[in-house]
Amino acid sequence: METLANLESFVRSAEHGSFSEAARRLALTPAAVSRNVAMLERNLGVRLFHRSTRRLTLTEAGDALRAALAGNLESIHAALAGISAAEGEPAGTLKVSLPPTLGMMHILPLLPAFHARYPRVIPDLRFENRAVDLVAEGYDVAIGGGFDLAPGMVSRTLAPAHIIAVAAPAYLASRPAPADPSGLGAFDGVVMRSPQTGRIRHWTMRDASGQEMAASLAETIVVNDPTAMREAALLGLGVTMIAVPDALPALESGALVRLVPSWYADAGAISLYYASRTLLPGKTRAFVDWVSDAFRTQRLPERFAGSLGR
Repeated sequence: METLANLESFVRSAEHGSFSEAARRLALTPAAVSRNVAMLERNLGVRLFHRSTRRLTLTEAGDALRAALAGNLESIHAALAGISAAEGEPAGTLKVSLPPTLGMMHILPLLPAFHARYPRVIPDLRFENRAVDLVAEGYDVAIGGGFDLAPGMVSRTLAPAHIIAVAAPAYLASRPAPADPSGLGAFDGVVMRSPQTGRIRHWTMRDASGQEMAASLAETIVVNDPTAMREAALLGLGVTMIAVPDALPALESGALVRLVPSWYADAGAISLYYASRTLLPGKTRAFVDWVSDAFRTQRLPERFAGSLGR
């Protein structure tokens, strides 16, 4: 019977077309991965890869084996992790995708206590502004919003994703405050161009009564990252519209001020996403529960709610 190491070395090498990249993903040396694959080929009596100095390509037999193994290794890992969790010892590398600002400001600070409680779990955090494919890209958890829920994916809401208008006090010092969102267009605007669509996003805001109004900022400065929007506002370059979590520390310190505080735009929810399995790995369950509990105890859903008009 083949060892799990041989099969995993083959699958990762097939996914990435490289022993070196597979080795990096598996925390092995390229020589070890190559040796595992060679042993698998020898035991099966077939060649699984065409090898060149640049890339590996699957043979017909290799392609058939990859198809046969699809999803099965993940199920094995889940079963093993589930057994570990049953013994109270979640373990393994935990690959997490999360937005840069939210992740650095509100998730990263949770790790010291998490690591002390679960020392055998190794967080592998990827800070990125995109909706990843959890299964295809090998993520255990993603945090963010706007994900398409593929079959079997679980979404666990953490907090609202509300967008508010902010600016630096110095920028507003000689300018009258707008009465409603229609007045925001009179200011210099820091807006964002979507990396996915290339379009500039403008928002429609609402108030507690449900009234809606367009908030069309002037396109004075255009960036492609939410963190850059906040930093530009902090520099006094104009008004920007960003998610409450991204602005919260600066709002609490007074470095930014909220405009039209009775109005906000609703961008959905900030959620935890993970693939549903019969045996959810202990490392994944531990992290999901830890983050969810932290959001609740720190009252982040209330603090992130732009609808409260603070």
